[in-house]
Amino acid sequence: MYRRATSGGFIVITTFLIVVVMALFTWVMYGMARQVNTMTDTLLEVNESFKAMVVDMRAISSNMDTMNRNMGQMTATMQTMSGTLQAMTGTMGSMDGAIGVIATDIDSMDQGVQSLAGSVYGMNGAMNRMTMDMGRVGNAFANPMAFMFPF
Repeated sequence: MYRRATSGGFIVITTFLIVVVMALFTWVMYGMARQVNTMTDTLLEVNESFKAMVVDMRAISSNMDTMNRNMGQMTATMQTMSGTLQAMTGTMGSMDGAIGVIATDIDSMDQGVQSLAGSVYGMNGAMNRMTMDMGRVGNAFANPMAFMFPF
């Protein structure tokens, strides 16, 4: 056995197999290094993307802050509108009562206008009589004898 282990062919074959194993190991390491290089490039691109995302996130944060302030102003405006609507509701209730009073007053006015129409009708008749009397007075002054003797 010692002779075989020290023979030239055995040493050549053993050396060749060690070289083959080392070549396979180197090839595997080279492939792993390429994968690490690809992963490093990918991570660098991700880092650049994160940098861009940070800028975008800051802009989004600023926009959200502005939206928050605007929503606060909208809330205050809506609360003011709600108060105004409540005041309008109270005013409408007062108007409703006033309209009821006006309706009653219109009924009274209707009766008053009817009475006034009757009074105007009576005044018209009195004016007709006065006009006729004034015509008689004019006729009496113009022709006194005709007043006493109507023939």
